[in-house]
Amino acid sequence: MEKILLLTRRELSAYFVSPIAYVAMALFLLLAGVFFAFPWFGAFRPGQPAQMQYVFSVMTFVLMLVVPALTMRSLAEERGSGTIETLLTAPVTDLEVVLAKFLGCWLFYLGMLAPTLLYAVALAVFGNPDFGPIVGGYVGLALLGAMYVAVGVLASSLTRAQVIAFVVAFFPLLVLWVLGPIGGSLPSPWRTILREAGTLAHYEDFNRGVIAAVHVAYFVTVTVYALFLTVKVLESRRWR
Repeated sequence: MEKILLLTRRELSAYFVSPIAYVAMALFLLLAGVFFAFPWFGAFRPGQPAQMQYVFSVMTFVLMLVVPALTMRSLAEERGSGTIETLLTAPVTDLEVVLAKFLGCWLFYLGMLAPTLLYAVALAVFGNPDFGPIVGGYVGLALLGAMYVAVGVLASSLTRAQVIAFVVAFFPLLVLWVLGPIGGSLPSPWRTILREAGTLAHYEDFNRGVIAAVHVAYFVTVTVYALFLTVKVLESRRWR
Protein backbone atom coordinates (compact mmCIF):
# COMPACT_ATOMS: atom_id res chain seq x y z
CA MET A 1 0.00 0.00 0.00
CA GLU A 2 2.86 2.38 0.82
CA LYS A 3 4.36 1.87 -2.65
CA ILE A 4 1.00 2.55 -4.29
CA LEU A 5 0.60 5.77 -2.32
CA LEU A 6 4.09 6.96 -3.27
CA LEU A 7 3.56 6.16 -6.94
CA THR A 8 0.10 7.76 -6.86
CA ARG A 9 1.56 10.94 -5.39
CA ARG A 10 4.15 10.94 -8.19
CA GLU A 11 1.47 10.52 -10.84
CA LEU A 12 -0.80 13.16 -9.35
CA SER A 13 2.06 15.64 -9.13
CA ALA A 14 2.86 15.03 -12.80
CA TYR A 15 -0.63 16.21 -13.80
CA PHE A 16 -0.13 19.53 -12.05
CA VAL A 17 2.90 20.29 -14.23
CA SER A 18 1.36 19.00 -17.47
CA PRO A 19 0.10 21.63 -19.95
CA ILE A 20 -2.24 19.06 -21.52
CA ALA A 21 -3.91 18.43 -18.17
CA TYR A 22 -4.57 22.15 -17.67
CA VAL A 23 -5.90 22.52 -21.22
CA ALA A 24 -8.21 19.54 -20.71
CA MET A 25 -9.42 20.93 -17.38
CA ALA A 26 -9.99 24.40 -18.86
CA LEU A 27 -11.94 22.92 -21.80
CA PHE A 28 -14.12 20.84 -19.49
CA LEU A 29 -14.89 23.71 -17.09
CA LEU A 30 -15.58 26.08 -20.00
CA LEU A 31 -18.05 23.73 -21.66
CA ALA A 32 -19.66 22.75 -18.36
CA GLY A 33 -20.08 26.43 -17.47
CA VAL A 34 -21.57 27.28 -20.87
CA PHE A 35 -24.14 24.50 -20.66
CA PHE A 36 -24.94 25.32 -17.03
CA ALA A 37 -25.70 28.95 -17.92
CA PHE A 38 -27.33 28.29 -21.30
CA PRO A 39 -30.91 29.62 -20.91
CA TRP A 40 -32.73 26.89 -22.88
CA PHE A 41 -30.63 23.90 -21.89
CA GLY A 42 -28.91 24.72 -18.61
CA ALA A 43 -29.86 24.61 -14.96
CA PHE A 44 -32.21 27.62 -15.04
CA ARG A 45 -34.58 26.79 -17.88
CA PRO A 46 -37.56 29.16 -18.28
CA GLY A 47 -40.67 27.69 -16.71
CA GLN A 48 -38.79 24.67 -15.30
CA PRO A 49 -37.50 23.92 -11.78
CA ALA A 50 -33.78 24.47 -11.21
CA GLN A 51 -31.91 21.25 -11.90
CA MET A 52 -28.64 19.88 -13.24
CA GLN A 53 -29.75 16.74 -15.07
CA TYR A 54 -29.19 18.25 -18.49
CA VAL A 55 -25.78 19.58 -17.50
CA PHE A 56 -24.74 16.16 -16.18
CA SER A 57 -25.91 14.51 -19.42
CA VAL A 58 -23.71 16.83 -21.47
CA MET A 59 -20.79 16.20 -19.10
CA THR A 60 -20.91 12.46 -19.81
CA PHE A 61 -20.12 13.19 -23.45
CA VAL A 62 -17.60 15.99 -22.88
CA LEU A 63 -15.67 13.76 -20.48
CA MET A 64 -15.22 11.20 -23.26
CA LEU A 65 -12.94 13.77 -24.89
CA VAL A 66 -11.34 15.13 -21.73
CA VAL A 67 -10.45 11.92 -19.88
CA PRO A 68 -8.60 10.23 -22.78
CA ALA A 69 -6.58 13.45 -23.09
CA LEU A 70 -5.60 13.04 -19.43
CA THR A 71 -4.80 9.32 -19.61
CA MET A 72 -3.04 9.20 -22.98
CA ARG A 73 0.31 10.08 -21.41
CA SER A 74 0.13 7.69 -18.44
CA LEU A 75 1.89 4.66 -19.96
CA ALA A 76 2.41 5.74 -23.58
CA GLU A 77 4.79 8.46 -22.42
CA GLU A 78 6.70 5.94 -20.30
CA ARG A 79 7.02 3.63 -23.31
CA GLY A 80 7.99 6.43 -25.67
CA SER A 81 10.72 7.77 -23.39
CA GLY A 82 11.97 4.32 -22.39
CA THR A 83 11.34 4.87 -18.68
CA ILE A 84 8.82 2.02 -18.70
CA GLU A 85 11.72 -0.45 -18.57
CA THR A 86 13.11 1.20 -15.45
CA LEU A 87 9.67 1.24 -13.88
CA LEU A 88 9.03 -2.43 -14.62
CA THR A 89 12.39 -3.48 -13.19
CA ALA A 90 11.87 -1.47 -10.00
CA PRO A 91 10.79 -3.32 -6.82
CA VAL A 92 7.10 -2.74 -7.54
CA THR A 93 4.52 -5.08 -9.06
CA ASP A 94 2.64 -4.45 -12.30
CA LEU A 95 -0.57 -4.16 -10.28
CA GLU A 96 0.94 -1.43 -8.11
CA VAL A 97 2.06 0.49 -11.19
CA VAL A 98 -1.36 0.25 -12.83
CA LEU A 99 -3.25 1.19 -9.66
CA ALA A 100 -1.00 4.21 -9.15
CA LYS A 101 -1.54 5.35 -12.75
CA PHE A 102 -5.28 4.90 -12.32
CA LEU A 103 -5.55 6.57 -8.92
CA GLY A 104 -3.36 9.52 -9.91
CA CYS A 105 -5.53 10.33 -12.90
CA TRP A 106 -8.82 9.62 -11.13
CA LEU A 107 -7.92 11.91 -8.22
CA PHE A 108 -7.02 14.65 -10.70
CA TYR A 109 -10.35 14.00 -12.41
CA LEU A 110 -12.23 14.39 -9.12
CA GLY A 111 -10.34 17.61 -8.50
CA MET A 112 -11.43 18.78 -11.94
CA LEU A 113 -15.07 18.11 -10.99
CA ALA A 114 -14.76 19.96 -7.68
CA PRO A 115 -15.23 23.52 -9.10
CA THR A 116 -18.55 22.45 -10.63
CA LEU A 117 -19.91 22.04 -7.09
CA LEU A 118 -20.32 25.81 -7.24
CA TYR A 119 -23.19 25.15 -9.64
CA ALA A 120 -25.06 23.36 -6.86
CA VAL A 121 -24.38 26.32 -4.58
CA ALA A 122 -25.78 28.66 -7.24
CA LEU A 123 -28.89 26.51 -7.53
CA ALA A 124 -29.38 26.59 -3.77
CA VAL A 125 -29.04 30.39 -3.71
CA PHE A 126 -31.15 31.28 -6.75
CA GLY A 127 -33.52 28.31 -6.95
CA ASN A 128 -35.11 25.52 -4.97
CA PRO A 129 -33.53 22.37 -6.41
CA ASP A 130 -34.04 18.74 -5.47
CA PHE A 131 -30.61 17.76 -4.17
CA GLY A 132 -31.23 14.03 -4.61
CA PRO A 133 -30.54 14.08 -8.38
CA ILE A 134 -27.57 16.41 -7.82
CA VAL A 135 -25.93 14.07 -5.31
CA GLY A 136 -26.75 11.07 -7.49
CA GLY A 137 -25.39 12.85 -10.54
CA TYR A 138 -22.04 13.51 -8.89
CA VAL A 139 -21.79 9.95 -7.55
CA GLY A 140 -22.50 8.73 -11.07
CA LEU A 141 -19.86 11.05 -12.53
CA ALA A 142 -17.29 9.75 -10.04
CA LEU A 143 -18.01 6.13 -11.07
CA LEU A 144 -18.25 7.03 -14.75
CA GLY A 145 -14.92 8.84 -14.49
CA ALA A 146 -13.31 5.79 -12.90
CA MET A 147 -14.45 3.69 -15.86
CA TYR A 148 -13.24 6.29 -18.38
CA VAL A 149 -9.85 6.54 -16.65
CA ALA A 150 -9.41 2.75 -16.51
CA VAL A 151 -10.18 2.40 -20.22
CA GLY A 152 -7.83 5.30 -20.96
CA VAL A 153 -4.97 3.76 -18.99
CA LEU A 154 -5.52 0.47 -20.82
CA ALA A 155 -5.36 2.25 -24.17
CA SER A 156 -2.20 4.06 -23.10
CA SER A 157 -0.53 0.74 -22.26
CA LEU A 158 -1.01 -0.50 -25.82
CA THR A 159 1.02 2.11 -27.70
CA ARG A 160 3.96 4.50 -27.55
CA ALA A 161 2.08 7.32 -29.31
CA GLN A 162 -0.09 9.49 -27.08
CA VAL A 163 -2.37 10.54 -29.95
CA ILE A 164 -3.06 6.90 -30.78
CA ALA A 165 -3.72 6.23 -27.08
CA PHE A 166 -6.31 9.02 -27.14
CA VAL A 167 -8.09 7.56 -30.17
CA VAL A 168 -7.95 3.99 -28.85
CA ALA A 169 -9.56 5.16 -25.59
CA PHE A 170 -12.15 7.44 -27.16
CA PHE A 171 -13.79 5.02 -29.58
CA PRO A 172 -14.66 2.23 -27.10
CA LEU A 173 -16.11 4.85 -24.75
CA LEU A 174 -18.11 6.33 -27.64
CA VAL A 175 -19.43 2.88 -28.58
CA LEU A 176 -20.56 2.22 -25.00
CA TRP A 177 -22.18 5.67 -24.92
CA VAL A 178 -24.26 5.14 -28.10
CA LEU A 179 -25.27 1.50 -27.50
CA GLY A 180 -28.41 2.54 -25.62
CA PRO A 181 -29.74 4.95 -28.27
CA ILE A 182 -28.94 2.44 -31.03
CA GLY A 183 -30.66 -0.36 -29.14
CA GLY A 184 -33.80 1.75 -28.77
CA SER A 185 -34.57 1.26 -32.45
CA LEU A 186 -34.11 -2.53 -32.37
CA PRO A 187 -36.58 -5.26 -31.41
CA SER A 188 -36.30 -7.28 -28.21
CA PRO A 189 -34.15 -8.88 -26.91
CA TRP A 190 -31.46 -6.80 -28.66
CA ARG A 191 -32.97 -3.60 -27.35
CA THR A 192 -32.57 -4.76 -23.76
CA ILE A 193 -29.12 -6.26 -24.30
CA LEU A 194 -27.64 -3.16 -25.93
CA ARG A 195 -29.31 -0.84 -23.45
CA GLU A 196 -27.89 -2.73 -20.47
CA ALA A 197 -24.45 -2.90 -22.10
CA GLY A 198 -24.39 0.85 -22.74
CA THR A 199 -23.23 3.57 -20.40
CA LEU A 200 -26.21 5.91 -20.56
CA ALA A 201 -28.78 3.45 -19.24
CA HIS A 202 -26.74 2.99 -16.09
CA TYR A 203 -25.99 6.67 -15.61
CA GLU A 204 -29.59 7.83 -16.14
CA ASP A 205 -30.77 6.53 -12.76
CA PHE A 206 -27.91 8.35 -10.99
CA ASN A 207 -29.05 11.49 -12.78
CA ARG A 208 -32.52 10.97 -11.35
CA GLY A 209 -31.14 10.54 -7.83
CA VAL A 210 -31.37 6.73 -7.77
CA ILE A 211 -28.16 5.01 -6.65
CA ALA A 212 -28.83 1.35 -7.45
CA ALA A 213 -26.40 -1.49 -6.77
CA VAL A 214 -26.74 -2.84 -10.32
CA HIS A 215 -25.50 0.44 -11.80
CA VAL A 216 -22.64 0.73 -9.33
CA ALA A 217 -21.69 -2.86 -10.18
CA TYR A 218 -21.66 -2.05 -13.91
CA PHE A 219 -19.16 0.80 -13.60
CA VAL A 220 -17.02 -1.03 -11.05
CA THR A 221 -16.93 -4.20 -13.17
CA VAL A 222 -15.86 -2.40 -16.35
CA THR A 223 -13.26 -0.43 -14.37
CA VAL A 224 -11.77 -3.51 -12.71
CA TYR A 225 -11.74 -5.48 -15.96
CA ALA A 226 -9.95 -2.67 -17.82
CA LEU A 227 -7.33 -2.45 -15.06
CA PHE A 228 -6.95 -6.25 -15.12
CA LEU A 229 -6.25 -6.14 -18.86
CA THR A 230 -3.73 -3.34 -18.34
CA VAL A 231 -1.85 -5.45 -15.80
CA LYS A 232 -1.79 -8.32 -18.31
CA VAL A 233 -0.40 -6.00 -20.99
CA LEU A 234 2.43 -4.95 -18.67
CA GLU A 235 3.10 -8.55 -17.66
CA SER A 236 3.43 -9.52 -21.31
CA ARG A 237 6.22 -6.95 -21.72
CA ARG A 238 8.29 -8.65 -19.03
CA TRP A 239 8.48 -11.81 -21.15
CA ARG A 240 9.60 -10.12 -24.37
